[in-house]
Amino acid sequence: MGIILGIIILGLMGGWLVNYLADVLPATRGIGQPACWNCNTKLSWRPYILFLKCPTCGKSRTNRTYILQILILVITVYLWLVPPRQIEFPLVFILLLYLMLIATIDIEHRLILHMTSIAGALIGLGIGIHLHGIVVTLIGGAVGFGVMIAFYFLGEVFVKYMSKRRNEPIDEVALGFGDVNLAGITGLLLGWPVIILGLLFTILAGGLISLLVVVVMLVRRQYKAFSAIPYGPFMILSIFVLLLRP
Repeated sequence: MGIILGIIILGLMGGWLVNYLADVLPATRGIGQPACWNCNTKLSWRPYILFLKCPTCGKSRTNRTYILQILILVITVYLWLVPPRQIEFPLVFILLLYLMLIATIDIEHRLILHMTSIAGALIGLGIGIHLHGIVVTLIGGAVGFGVMIAFYFLGEVFVKYMSKRRNEPIDEVALGFGDVNLAGITGLLLGWPVIILGLLFTILAGGLISLLVVVVMLVRRQYKAFSAIPYGPFMILSIFVLLLRP
C-alpha cells in the first residue's frame, strides 16, 4: 500500500512538472517564474502550485492543466502495475514525462523546441544504448532522422509548387524541423529496424486523423486547404505502442 501511495505522489509531482514546463518553455525558452495564461501577470509560486485562480484577473487554470495532471497520474500508476517488458520503471517514468511534455507543447503551439530536442536526444541515446546497444541505437536514430528530413524537404518543395500554382503564399508547412528531430529521437529509442514500424505507424495514424479532421471541417464548412496538424503526438504514440507495451 505504501509503495502505491508513493507512485501516486510521484505521478502527481510528474504531472505538475510537465504542466510547469509546458507553461514556461514556449513563452520564455527557459526556466523561470510562471505567468497567468490570460493576463500574462507573473504568478507567485503558492497560487501556481496549488492551482489557485490568478490574483490579478481571477481566471482559473486552463483545462489542460487538470487533464494532464490526471492523465500522467493514471499512466504512471498503470506503468507501475503493468510494466513494459523491455525497460525499468525509473527510465519509463523519465521517458513518460518527456513524451507528455513534447506532445503537450506540440498540440498547443505546433512547436518542438530545440532545447527539448537536445534533451530528448540525450534521453533517447541513453535508453537506446541500454536496451539495444550503441550500433542498433545509432542506426535507428540515423534512419529516423534521415527518412523524416527527406519528407521535410519534399514538403517544402510541394508547398512552393502549390504556392506558385495558386499564385498565393501558403504559410503552412507539411513538417517542421522539430518533427525531424523527434523522428531521430524516436529512432534512438526504438532502434533498428523497429524504427521502420514506428515511422509507418506515425504516417498511418497521422493520415487517418488528418482525414477525420478534414471530414469534420467539411461538415462544419470550415475547411481550409493545407491546414497542418502536429505530427509529434503520432510519433510519441508509436513509442508507447512499440516500446512501452507490457
